[in-house]
Amino acid sequence: MAENKFDFSEEETLKNDSVEKSKEAVKQDAKGLFKSIRTFLSELLDFREDTDRDATIKAIEGDIPFKGATAWILICSIFVASVGLNANSTAVVIGAMLISPLMGPILGVGMSIAINDIDTLRKSLVNLATMIGLSLATAFLFFWLFPLSEDTSELLGRTRPDIRDVLIAFFGGLALIIARTKKGTIA
Repeated sequence: MAENKFDFSEEETLKNDSVEKSKEAVKQDAKGLFKSIRTFLSELLDFREDTDRDATIKAIEGDIPFKGATAWILICSIFVASVGLNANSTAVVIGAMLISPLMGPILGVGMSIAINDIDTLRKSLVNLATMIGLSLATAFLFFWLFPLSEDTSELLGRTRPDIRDVLIAFFGGLALIIARTKKGTIA
């Protein structure tokens, strides 16, 4: 038999096996990399172990009642917001939002719906309605004493909400509830 100089079948088979092994090694490395990334992100974003369910419920229930100092803080924040709207000052309006105690009953409504607590829901809704009524009366009194000479852009901006306002409210509320569930938080 004559030897064929162009017979590469054994070399090609070895080369193909080597390529297949390399491909398999790359696939395994990629699977390991994706698994490592998934594990890292899971540990990074998981906040379940850093929460205190009972303390969170107790803290939210403690912020629901509306009397005494809470009423006066609300009245002051409404006056500050009204001055900010009258003076066309975004910073003042935001400052009033930060000191307003309205979030207590709002969080109470959300929590009571989430855990199916009808008594807390009823208490939260009554307090929220009372706070809204006092807010409207306070704002009415302010603008009766100091009427607007013209519509300000700050006031008009609050009358035409769009999707950005919804996103701000949603993610702001989400951040607040995550902060409230964290152990040892003051939010």
